[in-house]
Amino acid sequence: MIPILFIFSLVTSVLATDKCVLDIQVSSLSCESASWDGFLDNNCCESSFEEYLSALAKHANQTGTIFVNSRQQQSCRSSLEGSNGRNLLSCGVEKLASGSGSCSDYSLTDVSNKLESSLTGLDQDCESLDSRNGCGACYERWKKIGVLGVNSSVQEIDICRFSVLVSMVSQKIYDTKWVQAVYQCLGQNPSDQSQNLENDHHQHKKKMRRGLWILIGGLIGIMIILISILWFYFRKSVTRRSPECKDGMCVLESPFPKELTTKLTVKDVYAATNDLKASNFIGEGNAGKDITVDYFYLCKVYKGVLANGQDVAIKHIVNDGEMETFVREITSLSPVRHPNLVRLLDHCEGEGECFLVYELCHWGNLSEWLFSKDKVLTWIQRLQIAIDCARGLWFLHTYPGGCIVHRDIKPTNILLNMNFQAKLADFGLSKIIDTGLSHVSSEVRGTFGYVDPEYQKNSRVNPSGDVYSFGIVLLQLLSGQRVINIDLQKPMPLGKMARTLTRGGSMTEFADPKLNGDYSLKAFEVIINLALSCIGMKQQRPSMEKVVVGLEKALDMSIRDRSLAPSFSSDMV
Repeated sequence: MIPILFIFSLVTSVLATDKCVLDIQVSSLSCESASWDGFLDNNCCESSFEEYLSALAKHANQTGTIFVNSRQQQSCRSSLEGSNGRNLLSCGVEKLASGSGSCSDYSLTDVSNKLESSLTGLDQDCESLDSRNGCGACYERWKKIGVLGVNSSVQEIDICRFSVLVSMVSQKIYDTKWVQAVYQCLGQNPSDQSQNLENDHHQHKKKMRRGLWILIGGLIGIMIILISILWFYFRKSVTRRSPECKDGMCVLESPFPKELTTKLTVKDVYAATNDLKASNFIGEGNAGKDITVDYFYLCKVYKGVLANGQDVAIKHIVNDGEMETFVREITSLSPVRHPNLVRLLDHCEGEGECFLVYELCHWGNLSEWLFSKDKVLTWIQRLQIAIDCARGLWFLHTYPGGCIVHRDIKPTNILLNMNFQAKLADFGLSKIIDTGLSHVSSEVRGTFGYVDPEYQKNSRVNPSGDVYSFGIVLLQLLSGQRVINIDLQKPMPLGKMARTLTRGGSMTEFADPKLNGDYSLKAFEVIINLALSCIGMKQQRPSMEKVVVGLEKALDMSIRDRSLAPSFSSDMV
């Protein structure tokens, strides 16, 4: 009797050990042409391989570990016998196993620390795959990843590439449409796709008759006219039909993309935030404030987790008489997408309150990192944050649908995601200027210390106001100080202090003590002069495009100086 119990216990233990740790969703087998640049052993592996990558991403999201070991791979294969799983490990995925050293043993934290530039670059270039040349940029960035050195083998380079890919996908695993677009882009060489399309198009042109071209041209002309009329009507429409609400369900007739309008209910919001529990509260602010009068929209922000497991930030706006205007401005900006802008995911409006659901930036806002004693940003991190913000503003100011002026650039409206990528937030005060107009008149709004003095005088909204605010933020990134230094015997605005030190004082006295002298003096001088030009006279301020160029120049200087010396302290005087 005892031997039988022992054998039963042993078998149970083995079965438990052989359980697959990956949640692999096996679909019907299909042979497609993607080979992932020769990584796959045959062309019948695409769908199974992509399912395996998604399973790794889910596992990494839950455990922080990127690859499983070969024994765990074999367990997954055994558990999938009789289905397409038997083909899974015959595709070459056994090469993506931990235990061989280098990137194979990396965790999500290791990738974020050791391959930060590769992870951030791939995330940015693969963000908008539906844009022109979007896949090409994503694929080229992917090909550059993993070049560890001249002695690196092809397999080592492949493992590093896939460790970065799994890390990126693990952060957006619930955005299935985007994940599939990334797989389709990287699995097939976009240059080959482009060449095939070009050849097909050339053959098609030979068969076309002149009369058909005339017909197509006429149809295109009619379509352009119709689209122009519809766009004009959309831009001029400033009213919105009231939402139809039933049992907490509110469907707004708004310009939200269809894939984002998920009919989120008030009940869903309260469930995601544990009934707006205090422990989920992460911030409170004015969703829009007029600095000339005591007037604001009441707004609280809560961390939440949706039913699909996605972390989100939920802004709760209590109706204070102007919620209609606020919601209209937000929904008009919802189609605007950029890697350095916080994404608006969904919205719901109930009786006397409104909820706006955004992607969650886990590292909080820039203000917390600049002014907190126990948080430190390195010199390179500060430069990258400045570049991210500048790129976001450059995109807004040159938006094809009209120049978008943010009007409230400040550290609390600059959020940091898991990869320390900066994103502009809070578009409650944004203003769209029609193409061809240099400015529009509006009530003066913004935050004290960051508002352009000329804007306060003439109430004219234009991009130069954002440039001024960004210049103040640049000075804060350099100094770690607030807009007015009240620690001095005579409080002095930050801009005035910077001008004083550049004219006669020591420029290094302006540097944030938390940097501990670890920065490039040459790059510091470039940025402080760039910041002063941003807060100078309106006519002399640079465009955000020129600001981006200047910041990237400073970053190149800093990286070059770091490679020449163990620390930046050798640059100090």
